[in-house]
Amino acid sequence: MSVSKLQPKISSKPIVQPIELARQVLLIEARAVEALSQRLDANFERVLELILQCRGRVVVSGIGKSGHIANKIASTLASTGTPAFFMHPAEASHGDLGMITKDDVVLMISNSGEGDELLAIVPMIKRMGAKLISMTGNVNSALARQADVHLDAAVAQEACPLGLAPTASTTAALALGDAIAVVLLDVRGFNEQDFARSHPGGLLGRRLLVHVSDVMRTDDAIPQVAENVAFSEALLEMTRKGLGMTAIVNTQGKPVGILTDGDLRRIIEQGADLKTASIAEIMHRNPHTITPKKLAVEAVELMDERKINSLLVVDEFEVLVGALNMHDLLKAKVV
Repeated sequence: MSVSKLQPKISSKPIVQPIELARQVLLIEARAVEALSQRLDANFERVLELILQCRGRVVVSGIGKSGHIANKIASTLASTGTPAFFMHPAEASHGDLGMITKDDVVLMISNSGEGDELLAIVPMIKRMGAKLISMTGNVNSALARQADVHLDAAVAQEACPLGLAPTASTTAALALGDAIAVVLLDVRGFNEQDFARSHPGGLLGRRLLVHVSDVMRTDDAIPQVAENVAFSEALLEMTRKGLGMTAIVNTQGKPVGILTDGDLRRIIEQGADLKTASIAEIMHRNPHTITPKKLAVEAVELMDERKINSLLVVDEFEVLVGALNMHDLLKAKVV
């Protein structure tokens, strides 16, 4: 292949530096979103009312680039407390309309508002009795006129230098969808725990749903010895349980101290006689504890704050009921 074939085509348009062009794209899209905020009106409030009164689900539809935006908006709504799903308009004409009921609200997204695939299913949706919301860049479009409520998502210009690829228009539609989802979230009183329940597989879900009781070692897996046993017994207990420490408990089962691998290293460095040393001389008194009902992430925060690698778990009566270390929290993917 000749070198000339690898050269970019010569254009009559002035050459724009990549960074400058990228900056222009961002500014155009930012201005498009800012303009939307100035045009919010009673129609936006009506959209919120329709969705809040909806006894079914929000069905979001669009085709092409608008379809990708519609899919994302449906996902955002569903994950923030508003049951929703995406319906492809072409598939709707081939059976997927059966997913819509009279109790649903349908949100259709189209920049032109004249897409044949969407307009073809509008009559059936209206016949079912479902409410129709349109989001378009043309307030006089066929879709806007047929909707129960219309949201104006028009933009002054696309960020594409050719004015062809949907750029600012899709960004505006996405932002408007996010605004709907976030306001609905706030009105419903949707909180972090609600969000975590719909994201149990994610980091946030684990951080907000996993409790100390789900992670801690219990029963025979808890390293513990009585406060009057020989030091050798405490050392054996640490080895057997593999937690890098052992709790020292009194006759009521309450921890009065803790002995860790770090404590052993320190006393060896200090030249202490392990044969004659007592647990009381070596252990840390008043060990840090946590309750089973606390979130596992709170155990992580306590360990980080105190610069420790393990924790004892006690019940409301201060009785030892569990133990855990940082490895347990890493295994549970809380950290």
